[in-house]
Amino acid sequence: MSAVRGARRPWVVVASVALLFTGSVPAASLSSAPAAAPRNVILLIGDGMGDSEITMARDHSVGAEGRLAMDELPATGAYVTSSVDGRGRPDYVTDSAAGATSWATGHKTVNGRVSKTHDTNRPLPTLLELAKRQGLATGSVTTASVADATPAALTSHVTDRSCKGPADMASCPADLRAAGGAGSVVEQAVALRPDVLLGGGADLFAQQVTDGPDRGRTVLEQARARGYQVVRDRAELGAAAPDRPVLGLFAPDNVPAEWTGRPAVAGGTPAQRCTKSNPARPAGTPTLVEETRAALKLLTARNERQKDRGKGFFLQVEGAGIDDRAHDADPCGQVGETVAFDRAVRVALDYAAEHGNTLVVVTADHGHASQIVPVDARPAGRSTTLVTDEGGQMQVAYGSGAVDDVQEHTGTQVRVAARGPRAEEVRGVHANTALFGTLGGALGLRPSIGATPPPGDAGR
Repeated sequence: MSAVRGARRPWVVVASVALLFTGSVPAASLSSAPAAAPRNVILLIGDGMGDSEITMARDHSVGAEGRLAMDELPATGAYVTSSVDGRGRPDYVTDSAAGATSWATGHKTVNGRVSKTHDTNRPLPTLLELAKRQGLATGSVTTASVADATPAALTSHVTDRSCKGPADMASCPADLRAAGGAGSVVEQAVALRPDVLLGGGADLFAQQVTDGPDRGRTVLEQARARGYQVVRDRAELGAAAPDRPVLGLFAPDNVPAEWTGRPAVAGGTPAQRCTKSNPARPAGTPTLVEETRAALKLLTARNERQKDRGKGFFLQVEGAGIDDRAHDADPCGQVGETVAFDRAVRVALDYAAEHGNTLVVVTADHGHASQIVPVDARPAGRSTTLVTDEGGQMQVAYGSGAVDDVQEHTGTQVRVAARGPRAEEVRGVHANTALFGTLGGALGLRPSIGATPPPGDAGR
């Protein structure tokens, strides 16, 4: 979507979008006062990164008395992560789609749904859409597919998170372009044209568009026709120019984890120190740190090239492999992805220190299955023992799924920490939807954006 033209104020955009999608405008949005100056926002999401997952990574990599980069953020609070059912009643364990929808739109929704209402299944305007409308540069970085639930919540609106490509629309008949919908996640992302879109999911872009003017083209051809420069590895990412949007596709689906080790099993494993490499990760695959640095460089340059300089940018960075490896009770993969994510946090903090006027927020969409238990405990589920940075032993147990099946999310509250303008707003305990208002205010979209919660969002 194109930037707002002329002297049209951001509050008008927010109010009109609210009217379009909800049929009413919150009273707080009707003020004619001009919005505050926009700021840069870097939102870093550790998918499945509850306090237990953070503690595992800290103990293994820097020791119990050591500190991660994410531990340095001065403003710290907690988010309640529950989603809702179709009637707006709490669902105490969220999935990533509903979790991401909460901060992307300020609304809670049902598990599996992406940036659409919980009851009427209508699209909800997202932070990235609103930022783009206001003329800010925008980006999304992930170690999952760019169409996975967390990045999808910023760029698309689908009834079910499985509707990633045009060949995957069985669960989303109303979203088909032939039915008047906006199409699959990747089609919507390409149409929206964020300035930077980095991750995996190349196989989805090889699918053919089935409806509309691009019918018969692959989604990748559609992306190139809309001006995207496509990069496939570290070298191409480093050479990308800021004059056109950048689409990075670094894996057929999710990007392989950075670390490896023995998975947890029933009865435990011998003590192990994780291997800081993965032979299944192709040479030239950029790390999350490299993706984050490249995105910040591109967005900064893109912002300076735009007609209204200094408007700022919004960037979301997701460490998706934390969740992916926890589902498989793979503690080394999980710890390695948390450490990789923490290094991306360091990149964001260094950027903010150098450039100023930047809000950095670190949080998670939900907790996960791993628990640190006594070394002499005998967990009923899968377990393993890791050798920590101090040379000690730490037993990790997984018990939220059957021994021979995937491990599940948990309904625990998760940490949120911040540094920069409006960082103090994360202190205390809030619903996950509250982050929408904090980020929107810091971006200058509207200090009171999302001030009136819809049904199911009480307690924001």
